Amino acid sequence: MKQFLEEHTYDIRKTGNGRWIDQKCTMDELCFVADCVVNYLDEGGCEPFKSPNIWHAEYSIKNVMELFSKPDPTDKTTIDEYNKFFRQPLKMLSAAGVLSERKVGSEIQFRVENRDILNYLSLNERNCMDFLCSYIEKTLKDSGIWDYFASFFDEQTKERYQEVKQAFHEFCIKYTPINNSAEPGRIFAKVINPLAVKYKKKGSERGHISSKIITLDKIKYNQPNTIRDKDKEKNVSRQQAKLDPNTTTVNASYNYQVTKAMNRLRKYNDKVNASRSEVTDKFSIGSVATHMHHIFPKSSFPSIADYVENLIALTSAQHMQEAHPNGNTQVIDKDFQYLCLICKTENIRRNLMYGLGSSNFYSFDNFMTVLDTGFNSTFFVGLSQNDYNSVISGIEMNYK
Repeated sequence: MKQFLEEHTYDIRKTGNGRWIDQKCTMDELCFVADCVVNYLDEGGCEPFKSPNIWHAEYSIKNVMELFSKPDPTDKTTIDEYNKFFRQPLKMLSAAGVLSERKVGSEIQFRVENRDILNYLSLNERNCMDFLCSYIEKTLKDSGIWDYFASFFDEQTKERYQEVKQAFHEFCIKYTPINNSAEPGRIFAKVINPLAVKYKKKGSERGHISSKIITLDKIKYNQPNTIRDKDKEKNVSRQQAKLDPNTTTVNASYNYQVTKAMNRLRKYNDKVNASRSEVTDKFSIGSVATHMHHIFPKSSFPSIADYVENLIALTSAQHMQEAHPNGNTQVIDKDFQYLCLICKTENIRRNLMYGLGSSNFYSFDNFMTVLDTGFNSTFFVGLSQNDYNSVISGIEMNYK
């Protein structure tokens, strides 16, 4: 990701792109839209594609209603809402160089320019948060406006807040087509608040400096709009709310993230390992790896259940006879768990050191988080990047 960003220049004074980021470009929405694009292409979707191609796909329809409590995308009253919801992240990805776009008549058509980065963003919200912060900061530096933001993070006062907010407003009006005086203010929070989370600082809240340090939950899209929509269920468009104010929906974000991780590992394993088990033993011979097993159980370690680094592809026999003796999913065989971790370490090493499959599929740091969480330790977080000998030693220490 860092190499990708370094290869691009994002000087808004030269591009004049006022949509390099927008109101809908939050970490969770960016992750979801990237996932929808990846799924659309994996299911045979064509390039170039338009925004409606993505949000009319069955996968998108099902998940946007469940995860974001949005109305039915096929309802004609929701066109404006979905154009913003999907197109704004797509245009940001285009500005970043992950996608490209061209206007054909009144339509905007997109193509994928870097599938590895798109896959990386689609994996989880953590990746999107890292990308957003790095992309925003680089754009501000390339555009010569970073010093105002740096000053605010150094000196968290109302005066510094007004300075950076005013500087951003004037910058947008001067260098982009934005001429609505309210628009820069709405975009400003999407620029400064991810950085505030990264640096553990105060940010922007309702047009003023926040009273507290901005936390991750405050910058997600998936929150009730307390001003315009306080009396409306989120899965109902503003027009539909007048007709059916009692519609409700269940937030299935956690299950979505876990299922997505399992599906991604299955596809990755099919591609790089010919659908074989990641653990070679007598139960893997001649069988396809159809089970994506949580090395550290989902029920005991929910915080790492959506990490692909905590999942391993096994055959049915391995899963139900070795990982869970006698098919009891409430029991974990420690010897087989150890073997899974050793095999997973080698597969992650091959991916990260030699680019096997997709160079962005696994993350060493995420694997260290999985291990420290599973072993309730702080040993792994201190290891040097790609120090796999120490990783193996640390794993072995926990099974003596």
